Amino acid sequence: MDAHYSVDVGIVADISASLTALGDALGDHRCPDAQPTRSSALLADELEHGRRNDAFPLAPQRVVADTRTALGREDVALVDTGAVKMWMARLYPTYAPNTCLVSNGLSTMGFALPGALAVLLTQPDARVLAVVGDGAWLMHSQEIETAVREGIPLTVLIWEDNGYGLIEWKMDLELGEHSNTAFTNPDVVRYAESFGARGYQITAADELLPTLRKALDEDGVSIVNCPVDYRENLRLTDRLGDLDAAL
Repeated sequence: MDAHYSVDVGIVADISASLTALGDALGDHRCPDAQPTRSSALLADELEHGRRNDAFPLAPQRVVADTRTALGREDVALVDTGAVKMWMARLYPTYAPNTCLVSNGLSTMGFALPGALAVLLTQPDARVLAVVGDGAWLMHSQEIETAVREGIPLTVLIWEDNGYGLIEWKMDLELGEHSNTAFTNPDVVRYAESFGARGYQITAADELLPTLRKALDEDGVSIVNCPVDYRENLRLTDRLGDLDAAL
């Protein structure tokens, strides 16, 4: 940020109070020539690319697009840390406050599943989806027992790549190779069922959207396991790098 934006006036204050004061100062002023930025156009293109992509394992853009379609504008998605967060934070459109919750400060892995339980306890009528990578999923997956025992209608979508996808992405960018990022997963369907939850395994791209809709509409706990192809990671990095250079 500092390399590309010079600050004329710096504000060091409470963010909420600062934005409120700026809004009051602007009044009814609007920029009549405002146009979509190149970055917003790029992200819209990525999302549309995903909607048309029938590859399996699924492209990240396809998973984000189907997640957005399955959830209503007031529904809540909690996104865990990892490559899943990079894709959801970039591409997932939001239309209401607090409907996409991301652990962005210390980037805590394992946040989304217990976070979803908290949202459901405070908003019992909400439709909530925990979006997790398989690495973060394994950190707190035992909490599906809590959800089953307490009757909390938890729905979890696992992005499965059998590894620490974000670490691999960063190693490939900085070192040109990666190592020691892969691991094996349990049979997620049988694992979920062993706790008394429902388990779903995605085996084709066109299965994800109807499965998500079904899981979100069900009472009880549902775990959806979706294989993801993260070869798209570096392609997106290249496109964003081209955009950054153009700025």
